[in-house]
Amino acid sequence: MSIRQPSSPRALLSFRRWQAPAFRRFNRLGFWTHYYKRGVLRFFRFGLELLVGPLVSSLLFVLVFAVAQSERAAMVPGIDLIQFIAPGIILYAIAHTAFENAAAMLVFEKMEGMITDVQMAPLSPLELLAGYALSSATCGLAVGLLVGGAASVFVDFSSFDASLVIGFAVATALLFGFLGTVVGLWAERWDHYSAVEGFVVVPLGLLSGTFFSVERLPEAFREWIFYNPVFYAIDGFRAGLIGHAESSHTVGFAVLGILILGLALLGWRLFAVGYKIKP
Repeated sequence: MSIRQPSSPRALLSFRRWQAPAFRRFNRLGFWTHYYKRGVLRFFRFGLELLVGPLVSSLLFVLVFAVAQSERAAMVPGIDLIQFIAPGIILYAIAHTAFENAAAMLVFEKMEGMITDVQMAPLSPLELLAGYALSSATCGLAVGLLVGGAASVFVDFSSFDASLVIGFAVATALLFGFLGTVVGLWAERWDHYSAVEGFVVVPLGLLSGTFFSVERLPEAFREWIFYNPVFYAIDGFRAGLIGHAESSHTVGFAVLGILILGLALLGWRLFAVGYKIKP
């Protein structure tokens, strides 16, 4: 059965208006170039600053607490202070690296006018978003693996649950990768980036139960920590390494999953409308 083509120009315009849009295939080569060569590979080219820096700062945290608590005081029964705080330090290194890599990359490209090169690439808004967020998450996980390997020399991770460790590490890296991408699109200069890092990312990490147990908080502040999503990430990650948890793993995965989905949808929409990146 043949389709009758319209003869007049006006009918032709009307005919085209009702045609279903052609299916656009996933640009595998373009996405791989954006994800790996522009994201991951560029990160490892500056390995001395971006890999060794978080490693040294994280180990300094552990060293300071080890020296301050020479008697190895217990944070909770059966778990000493260093063993308690080490998982939080590892996960914070993952979160901060993922956020910093995504946000700083976008701010730099926007200020230097390099964002137009990305916009001209044959990539959809979803592919652009995934390239920035996933490459930053990969870099965060690489730093976490390095810090975790170094910390395991000094800390006894007595109970290792691979599903919890990998699950919460990946969820945290994705969460802050998408957050960094959204912040990078919003920020117009380095002051904006620094403000979010100083007033959002750092407080979320420091007030997440990394250095203290919920049971040791004053009664008036004990319930507030459950509104911090990073608490669930660190608590689940800690449970995977030392077997101690103060919240439900199911609730933790649900909270992180909802936030990741929300930030992913927001980031996709911002790329789709060209928010603050239109020439």
